[in-house]
Amino acid sequence: MNKIEIEQQVIDSYQSDEKMMILIYAQWCINHDLDPEQLYQEAYPGQMRNDALEEALELTVPKEESTPIPEQTVLQALQLFGNHDLAFIVQREMDHMKKR
Repeated sequence: MNKIEIEQQVIDSYQSDEKMMILIYAQWCINHDLDPEQLYQEAYPGQMRNDALEEALELTVPKEESTPIPEQTVLQALQLFGNHDLAFIVQREMDHMKKR
């Protein structure tokens, strides 16, 4: 494997992991009756539509068919990819749920 192939493999792996992070976030929102697009817009108000989030939403399942996603999993996944603003919004929603 040459250097270019290795670099491409690293890029492909990162992109795959990023898609998984987005799917984890989107499914967690669905599982808690939250709108993933609305929370995303709240975290990043200046950004346009997120195509990766749209793709992930197509892969989500109804909450009745999903396995629970631990809070720490979604927060760690978001933070791992530098989505600190979104992680802050998600944490806020988690705190609201605990108060109910």
